[in-house]
Amino acid sequence: MENKKTVILKDLTANPAPLGLLGFGLTTVLLNIHNAGFFPINSMILAMGIAYGGIAQILACGMEFKKGNTFGTVAFGSYGLFWWSFVLLIILPKLNLAAAPDKLSLAAYLFMWGLFTLVMFFGTLKLSRGLQVVFFSLAVLFFLLALGDITGNATITIIAGYEGIFTGFAAIYVGLAQVLNETYGKELLPT
Repeated sequence: MENKKTVILKDLTANPAPLGLLGFGLTTVLLNIHNAGFFPINSMILAMGIAYGGIAQILACGMEFKKGNTFGTVAFGSYGLFWWSFVLLIILPKLNLAAAPDKLSLAAYLFMWGLFTLVMFFGTLKLSRGLQVVFFSLAVLFFLLALGDITGNATITIIAGYEGIFTGFAAIYVGLAQVLNETYGKELLPT
């Protein structure tokens, strides 16, 4: 007679979502301070886009993959690569490696990201309220930016900038709430 034992494996790896949310959130706030008209695009935004917005989210994507979280994998991988593509849209023309996008193509780029984000928002309806706020406000941000580019209306882009600052801070809040809640082993802040 065989003696069968059940082995229960406990996942002891850290939650990668706060890293991805903070990488997204901090970078989004800084870019949208620019969109709101406070300062021009500069190396600070580009460096944050490559490093924290890009690399940190791609690292979080890989960690979410190991945890079997499809939503987190797709979200962090996609938005991490969004940041890389955004930076490339700016630096490739400056290096004379490609033409700068015109307003119509940039509006199409932003619209597609808005559409992707809107569908991802529906995935958050099974997740936390905080993530619902982040994804819904991000979809609105992309659509406002696309509208600002296609119409050439600078006021729409400025409004989008303020809305994007809100979006970034919402992601920062959710990320830091997760860190604090897990650190203290109880819900200090709702997510």
